[in-house]
Amino acid sequence: MSSRPARLIIALALVAGFLSVAAPASAETPGWVPRAEDHPSTATTADVRVPMSDGVSLLADVVRPVDADGQVVTTPLPVIVTITAYSKTVLGSPSGATLGGADPKKLVKRGYVQVTVDARGTGSSPDVWQVFGEREQLDAAEVVEWAAAQPWSNGSVGMSGPSYMGISQLFAAGQQPEGLKAIFPQVPGGEVYRDIVASGGQLNSAFMPLWLGLVNLTGLVPPSSGTVPPEETFRTYVSRLSQGVPGSAELLGGAILGGETAHDGPFYEERSTLLQAVPTVEVPTFLVGGHYDVFQRGTPLIFQELDQRGVDVKMVLGPWDHLEASAGRGLEDAGYGTLGELQLRWFDHHVKGLPDPTLDSDIPDFTYFELGSQQWKQRDGYLTDQTAEVFRLSGTSTPLLGGGELTQGPVADGTSTLLPIPVAGLCSRSTRQWTAGVTGLLLPANPCDTDNRLNDLTGAVFETPPMTEDLPLLGPINTRLHVSSTSGDGLLAVSVSRVDAGGRVERLTGGWQVISLGELDEQRSVRIDGEIVQPWHPFTAESRRTLEPGEIAPIDVEVFPTGAVIPAGDRLRVSVQSFDVPHLLSPLPQLLSSLAVTTIHTGVQHPSQVTLTRAGGGIDAATVDAVRDTLASVDAAPPRADLLTSLLGALTRFGG
Repeated sequence: MSSRPARLIIALALVAGFLSVAAPASAETPGWVPRAEDHPSTATTADVRVPMSDGVSLLADVVRPVDADGQVVTTPLPVIVTITAYSKTVLGSPSGATLGGADPKKLVKRGYVQVTVDARGTGSSPDVWQVFGEREQLDAAEVVEWAAAQPWSNGSVGMSGPSYMGISQLFAAGQQPEGLKAIFPQVPGGEVYRDIVASGGQLNSAFMPLWLGLVNLTGLVPPSSGTVPPEETFRTYVSRLSQGVPGSAELLGGAILGGETAHDGPFYEERSTLLQAVPTVEVPTFLVGGHYDVFQRGTPLIFQELDQRGVDVKMVLGPWDHLEASAGRGLEDAGYGTLGELQLRWFDHHVKGLPDPTLDSDIPDFTYFELGSQQWKQRDGYLTDQTAEVFRLSGTSTPLLGGGELTQGPVADGTSTLLPIPVAGLCSRSTRQWTAGVTGLLLPANPCDTDNRLNDLTGAVFETPPMTEDLPLLGPINTRLHVSSTSGDGLLAVSVSRVDAGGRVERLTGGWQVISLGELDEQRSVRIDGEIVQPWHPFTAESRRTLEPGEIAPIDVEVFPTGAVIPAGDRLRVSVQSFDVPHLLSPLPQLLSSLAVTTIHTGVQHPSQVTLTRAGGGIDAATVDAVRDTLASVDAAPPRADLLTSLLGALTRFGG
């Protein structure tokens, strides 16, 4: 008997047995539905000054509900805070919807106040942008405490927003400011260097210039209210042009030239939520992540840390790029309503204090879209019951022709050559991912987003025979390659893909590693069943070691996490290139050495392998919906209703 039917039979048997003694027939128990608006419209007060402890005042827009008589509601209300680097004026415009997430006015019409603040040195706020530096982190907590103390606030505060706004929430929550009750970070980052700045040790040449340009450009949008004196606006512009733009250029240029910001260290550690904030976050947290997001790596790690500490945390991981996840596009397909409805439910319970006894049973802790089956899966946690699944690379792969194998049996010796082809990666899902989804807007039907076979011709390909049974995956992946190089350096760009019966190559995820930065910190690496599934490299200048030309060494490549299944009949593929354009670019001091010819060695003496994180149990969304429908058709008077709710919650997590 397969595991899923077995779980279904057990689940239905438990329900049937419980209902046979539990509930007399009566009216249907309704599920959660979004409540109606309390107020017909909103009013905005722009450019409100928010004083910080160092004397600088940030600028905020405050949106409050307006009643049927056209009067601003004066009753103190709970507050939702958003801190942005993309200009509150831009976020408040129709064009800012993708950047800002759900429409905050929908919450305001239901009895909230929305406060949107320009981070220090961005938008209309004065001073110099710190890029999440220590002072900016302190600002985040002080903004929350300011909002909690205003006369239109009842002292209860939540926070919302994607990307930069999500990271700001974590930095605020980590300081445990007075009044903060819950946060809702979409696509936040965990470890800045590894997640996005220099994945694998090369520089992100796609997203980082785009992002820095966006912050600096929106910083030139003038204040919207007309109440800011012209001389103050002029000083802000001068600061942007004399300090902000040069500062961004210096940051970017220093990394390109191989300076301090080209390596991990204090600068990035100060700005990493997993180090500075997440260990002290205590408030209920709802995370949204994407399989193809720029923070694909970091967001699940944040969930895992909070979940292990017992924080009330939930996460939905969907098939989205950064812009899609930021806008909440398609979130309703997970079965919990739109982004706005999900935020309303979260904040109503945790910030407004409205009872919601079925919240936990309706929404399990971890929900993810399984690539390959195209189904939503629900679990009680993220890395909870997985096992390590190892496939060894075998034989030789020839450019254009392939021929390498992935096997769990005997391996053949082989050498596979990677040529420095500087267009590798261009025709792949990687391009859309690391431009944050912008290319998806420009070319929505780009075949490179859905089929990786053309890109794979530029590298070495290793593939299993057709699977005899489903191989479900959830979590990070490690590819350990024994390699040599003509220069002793170079990039290993790894793709893990599913090959369907028609030959289409669906790129599930990828990973990258500079050979000279391959020093492994085994203490910080994640193991399952004794196998490393998520390697951790220091990426410091001191850890860099260039191999001798021709020297063979094992290099662990961290492949970012995925949630997928390789169905029976399909093939698992690992392909390796020496470039990932336009995503990654070598710092100039290593540029020539990155143009090397690299060789992958396989066989008994050089055991190259891929270690996958195989998913365990859990009940898919269809099963949960069937059980929920059964429970909803039966009337249960208290305390039976509470017992049914608990049972449903248990069933959602059964086997997970």
